[in-house]
Amino acid sequence: MEASVSFSLKSSYLTKNDTKFGRKCTGSVRASSLQLGFQRGQTVDLANLTRNRGSIKSRNPPLKISCCHKHPAGTEIHNSFDDALVLKRKAQDVLPYLNERCIYLVGMMGSGKTTVGKILSEVLGYSFFDSDKLVEQAVGIPSVAQIFKEHSEAFFRDNESEVLKDLSTMRRLVVATGGGAVIRPLNWKYMKHGISVWLDVPLDALARRIAAVGTASRPLLDKESGDPYTKAFAKLTSLFEQRSDAYPNADVRVCLEDMASKQGLSDVSALTPSAIAIEALLKIEIYLTEKVAARNS
Repeated sequence: MEASVSFSLKSSYLTKNDTKFGRKCTGSVRASSLQLGFQRGQTVDLANLTRNRGSIKSRNPPLKISCCHKHPAGTEIHNSFDDALVLKRKAQDVLPYLNERCIYLVGMMGSGKTTVGKILSEVLGYSFFDSDKLVEQAVGIPSVAQIFKEHSEAFFRDNESEVLKDLSTMRRLVVATGGGAVIRPLNWKYMKHGISVWLDVPLDALARRIAAVGTASRPLLDKESGDPYTKAFAKLTSLFEQRSDAYPNADVRVCLEDMASKQGLSDVSALTPSAIAIEALLKIEIYLTEKVAARNS
């Protein structure tokens, strides 16, 4: 059965800086629409936003998707009252400059795009989406690893591009993209409709994170044999070499190594997600205010 990822919206969701970043740090479901649940109780119906596209095969009926960002009772997303206050104030500073544009988070696997993205969506009053999850739901396969196994990486990338194309037509979203989304120039074309933010995390820190939780959900790593940290670091190094020219296309770079150095920390793992979100907002504000100043000069 042919399918194409199409979204429809029934709610009113309100309609290269860092000096080239330096080098220090390193579908188709034949369904009329997919239903996406936005945060804060918004009712969403995403039909007629895109035309049908025949690109993927699915054995499944139309899907219900809940991509909203919710916190269980008592869960704290900020690491301190001070962080929460700074986040709130900085979000208010940035919102007028954003002008409802989406934020796309890019970076290597394990860089914290989902965690930081949820915090940003919370303080900005935006909705949060994970592009990998949208692809999984669109093709009716429960994990990226299984999509790679049953089809191919190319199949996944085709559908990832379709998802980003649809999301690029929307407003007030924070989108966590897959680690390899940056390798296709077409995806940058879609992300340029909003603001792209690169979470630049040292590879050794990424390898430690991934080794700690396992590689089963990481299809580009799971086939490797050997010690979890060693194989993760080796594969991440190879992947980063392939993508090193792509990540700097982002509008904003958040370098965790620089952040840790400024705070006197020896390990980037000591940085809190809230602190990283604050840094992202600061960098977005600088980028956007500089654009305004350049336009008015």
